Amino acid sequence: MIIKELQLEEDIMDAFPVMNQLRTHLDKKTYVDLVKEAMEKDSYHLFALLVDDEIVAVTGFKPMITLYYGRFVWVCDLVTDAETRSKGYGEKLLRFVHEWATKHKYEQVALSSGLQREAAHRFYEEKMNYERVSFVFKRSL
Repeated sequence: MIIKELQLEEDIMDAFPVMNQLRTHLDKKTYVDLVKEAMEKDSYHLFALLVDDEIVAVTGFKPMITLYYGRFVWVCDLVTDAETRSKGYGEKLLRFVHEWATKHKYEQVALSSGLQREAAHRFYEEKMNYERVSFVFKRSL
């Protein structure tokens, strides 16, 4: 089991089947274009957890600074392949994000989770000790 940063276009594309399970609205080209732009303009990092050279979980995150959170890492994406869930891969990858944040002197890790993802909420609260601190609102323009 290894965790690998995905920076090359080929590696980013290899993560699409797993990421697409979370981001179902994206086609492969849009996904790759957005990841590359986010990396270039927004310090987005994409990591994969591999078991026997197969991607089983993916996370994307970016370091940020706001007045509310201070210096923190925002987890944009975290998904484990449906075929390999409940094996601790999501936990391992999120703990990696915590370690990355600590190493780079960020004080917190934050994320949002869709209202319908009740199993994910239990995972974040019960297993990973996250607390609910706000609602996230959006408006399409």
